[in-house]
Amino acid sequence: MLRRLVSRIFWFFSPWELSTQPGPDRPTVLLGAPHTSNWDFVLMLGIAWRLGIDVRWLGKASLFAGWRGPVMRALGGVPVDRANPARVVADMVEQVHAGEMFGLVVTPDGTRGGHEHWKSGFHRIARETGLPVTLGYVDRATMTTGLGPTLELSGDIAKDMDRIRHFYADKTGFHPEKRVEPRLREEIPVD
Repeated sequence: MLRRLVSRIFWFFSPWELSTQPGPDRPTVLLGAPHTSNWDFVLMLGIAWRLGIDVRWLGKASLFAGWRGPVMRALGGVPVDRANPARVVADMVEQVHAGEMFGLVVTPDGTRGGHEHWKSGFHRIARETGLPVTLGYVDRATMTTGLGPTLELSGDIAKDMDRIRHFYADKTGFHPEKRVEPRLREEIPVD
C-alpha cells in the first residue's frame, strides 16, 4: 500500500511518463534496458511499485556493503559475486522452483556501457525455470518508461534475441552513447 502511494506521488511529479503494458500475471524475468544510468533503478522501482510487482534485482556485491546492505535487500536486491555468477543463476532457479513469486529484474547490458554484448544470465535463468521474459525499457527520446511485451523464449537464441532487438531498436537510455546492442556473446561469430 505504501509503495503504491509513493509510486503515485513519484509519477505525478516525474518528468517521465509511465507508458506501460500491464504487469505480468506470473513470475517473470524483467529486462531493464537500455541501462545507461543509475536513475534507471529509480524508474524501475517506480514501475514495479505502481504495477504492484514484487521485484528482485541483481546488483554487484559492493552495493550491499555496510549500512546499504539492509536497504538494498529491502528494495529487492540480491548481491552478485562477480567471481561466481553461475551461482546466482542456480540460486534464482532454485527459488523459482520452490514456488516463490517475483519478477527478477536483470540489466543484461552490464554496467552502463563498455561492453560489446549483453550478459546471458537472463536467458539462462528464463530457459532453466521456464519463466517468460518481460521487456522493461527507458526511452529518453520520448521521456517514457514502462513494460513492453512479455515473451516466451523459444530456445533458439538468435530468434529470441531478434525479437528483443526489434523491441529495443528505438529505445534510448539516459546516456545514448553508452548503449550496448542487444546481442549475446553466444551470437557473436568467433574468428
